[in-house]
Amino acid sequence: MAKVASKNAKIKDSKASAEAKNWTKVIRAVRSPKTGAYTFKEQIVHKDKVKDYLAQ
Repeated sequence: MAKVASKNAKIKDSKASAEAKNWTKVIRAVRSPKTGAYTFKEQIVHKDKVKDYLAQ
């Protein structure tokens, strides 16, 4: 018989998981002035500040 996951294990820290949903991974393509090739920069940004980050 298979193990059944406990409900308590899933709802261990619901407050922390709710707060984690406010963050977004932003990937921006940046062109190298030397070679002209694109590189990608990744950063975790709060969802309210995504537009400000991309405007830089």
